[in-house]
Amino acid sequence: MARRLRLDLDGFHHIVNRGVARSNIYRCDEDKEKFLEILCKSCKTYKVNVHDYCLMDNHYHLLIETTSQNLSLFMRQINANYAIYFNKKYKRTGHLWQGRYKSWYIINEAYLYTLFRYIEHNPLKARMYNRIGEYPFTLLGTMLHKEQEVISCAKHSKLKKEYHYKGVQELLEQPLNKKEQQELEEEQKKKIVEQEHEFKQVKEIALEQHFKNSNDLPSRNSAILEALKDGYTQGEVARYLGVSAALISHIFRSIND
Repeated sequence: MARRLRLDLDGFHHIVNRGVARSNIYRCDEDKEKFLEILCKSCKTYKVNVHDYCLMDNHYHLLIETTSQNLSLFMRQINANYAIYFNKKYKRTGHLWQGRYKSWYIINEAYLYTLFRYIEHNPLKARMYNRIGEYPFTLLGTMLHKEQEVISCAKHSKLKKEYHYKGVQELLEQPLNKKEQQELEEEQKKKIVEQEHEFKQVKEIALEQHFKNSNDLPSRNSAILEALKDGYTQGEVARYLGVSAALISHIFRSIND
């Protein structure tokens, strides 16, 4: 029987945290550098890899990979140590963070690459810079600024390893369009369960329901697209319809082109 996953599951996570009342959590570059120092120390303690990050003035994004079920401990150390540093430096008291950090568990590579684009485009969305990689407090920013060294906890980043693969740079430079932004938000809302030792998204609708009214090719193709959006794989849809996965892939591409 499927069961709800714990937030601390090992694997890839997208983390977001903001300052209380959306106030600035970094007042200068030195603060951002201190946060990265604390991040890397915590990564070393808890054996976590950083795959991407973006430090904005009043919030941060982290794309990390945990190797054991210790996400809560890892995040507690980062947020607590940085809050101590910040409050002491600026002689302030009270909460620094708006609340508990938000996190989303990532189970497929397409979602992961969408997040790379989303995170790296944050400074552009805020109209701070015109091109990705120009802002120095993202992973790509450090990779492209030769005078900066990539932080130690991101040495094994998937973004760092694959940036020079064919097509990756062009992909990253494309901001998310409205449809992709909606799909990302829908992805973040999906529940994750463990079934037969595999982690899967909970499907909103059974395949039988997706295809109950598909009496012709246009309606069938539309149902295929909706089933894929619901989290079913192309292979699962192909097996249900008794067709090849290549045909499902062709239909998907033709609809989205």
